[in-house]
Amino acid sequence: MSKKTKLDIKQLRAIGHKLNPVVTVADKGLSETVSAELDRALTDHELIKVKIALGSREARAELSGQICQQTGAEMVQSIGSVILLLRRSAQPDPRLSNLIKPL
Repeated sequence: MSKKTKLDIKQLRAIGHKLNPVVTVADKGLSETVSAELDRALTDHELIKVKIALGSREARAELSGQICQQTGAEMVQSIGSVILLLRRSAQPDPRLSNLIKPL
């Protein structure tokens, strides 16, 4: 992934603040269905929130890493059980992309 400046990260966090989690990962972890939904959401929206419903901080951090590795996304922010992920699309849809459409 490309190196983000502090300003880039601040802007992404500001956009992400207004978003609701679009995917929830629970006890069963990163199943094939959840992976497919994450991939679809990242392709459509580019910037998404994901809720990780696991007990310990360590388990959430490990799963966050797996999600980033498997989807090719970059974690912008992690607060509690919610992570903000970014994966830019080659040809984003202006109607769906959270980076293009006004919120």
